[in-house]
Amino acid sequence: MRRQVCVVLTCIAAACASGQTTASKYQPGTIMEVTPHPNSGGSNSSDKSYDISLKVGKTMYIVWFTPPPGTVGIQYSAGQELLVSVGSKDITYNDMLGNSHKLLILSRKSLPEKSAQP
Repeated sequence: MRRQVCVVLTCIAAACASGQTTASKYQPGTIMEVTPHPNSGGSNSSDKSYDISLKVGKTMYIVWFTPPPGTVGIQYSAGQELLVSVGSKDITYNDMLGNSHKLLILSRKSLPEKSAQP
């Protein structure tokens, strides 16, 4: 009986340890600003696309976002936080239904370190 308990505890410890070593590729990002994309098409709101300033860690990304048909209100999403995965040319996020979407990175720049105030 004691041996069975030890085997079960060892299996549980191994499962917990393996779950902790797997790092998630998603990290928190904050939408800082949303501006209409230049040359984004006519006055119809469904034709518009936006440049979104997205802060992830110590980097600011500008990504190109075209809302799916029927989506409204993206221009009011500054301050919203979401989990993103940063690639070399695009950023991936999941919508509320769990569907993955990729956004093209237009530019990126490193943010300066904050100096400690005395």
